[in-house]
Amino acid sequence: MAAIKHIFNELHYEMIRTIAEGGMGVVYEAVQRGAGGFTKTVAVKLIREEYSTIPEFQKNFIGEARLVANLIHTNIVQTYHLGQIGGQYFMVMEFVKGVNLEQFLEQHAALGRRMPVDLAAFIVSRIARGLTYAHQKRDKEDRLLGIVHRDIGPKNVMIAYEGDVKLTDFGIAKALDLMHNEEGQVIAGKDEYLSPEQASYAVTDARADLFPLGIVLTELLLGRNIFRDADRLTSRQNILGMTIPQFSTLRPEIDSKLEAIIQKSLQRDREKRYACAYDMMNDLELYLYSDGYGPTNEKLGVYLKEIMDQKDPVQPPNTPTPLRLRPTP
Repeated sequence: MAAIKHIFNELHYEMIRTIAEGGMGVVYEAVQRGAGGFTKTVAVKLIREEYSTIPEFQKNFIGEARLVANLIHTNIVQTYHLGQIGGQYFMVMEFVKGVNLEQFLEQHAALGRRMPVDLAAFIVSRIARGLTYAHQKRDKEDRLLGIVHRDIGPKNVMIAYEGDVKLTDFGIAKALDLMHNEEGQVIAGKDEYLSPEQASYAVTDARADLFPLGIVLTELLLGRNIFRDADRLTSRQNILGMTIPQFSTLRPEIDSKLEAIIQKSLQRDREKRYACAYDMMNDLELYLYSDGYGPTNEKLGVYLKEIMDQKDPVQPPNTPTPLRLRPTP
């Protein structure tokens, strides 16, 4: 850390602390300093030295930075700068003061509480908003980038203490001309949050992000991922073949409208799933607001503080996710 601090001081970044470590990189909280006493708290994601020299990882890291640089949306963590120093690439990113969704779930479990149904649906509707924007993004030549995040899961969703919900870590995303991609040969993503297409080595499109988004919704509602197993292969087999339950039997507060949204998002046949993130977002918002007042960022922020203030939360914003590529068996 001392060596890193010294190197980045020369670039006017004061490294404050390590906030997360993953297989590929480390994320630091840092203060960017400028003229006239200017300061800004940022997150610095640094690729590990041993990966900086591997072309596949290097291309993905650069591709991620180029991709997210122009993804400017309130529900996506912003990236400000890509740099290289001492042979290592780094990204300067928006610092989100809050917790990731995995921590939020863990705190509920520790307190023996379930997340309110409306707030669970609200969080997922905000993720769907970010995905809608990303999936529709075009380049300067007006070509659809064809972005598929491929790593939707609680660890890659940040909730700020003000209640903002932000999708992060496009490190294994699929996008036109930008990211290293070996679909059909490898599985990208975490076993318990795969779409059936990913789990079966098929080529994905944007609908592949909606099945794991449905998984996240059910996990927020139930406090557990119904597909997760200690054995990774079994998790994948569950994704492909486990009977999808009626979730209202597992939590009575799930009404028929929300049940229908969940069931549509978890259709294994993607032709029967939501056609796009916008449609899923729209259904969630109709569910939340058609009868009048519904949840807001402010309400979520108040609830987040209420839950997390019951102990000192560990805060690793912008948590990096190690690249998970597994060859075809």
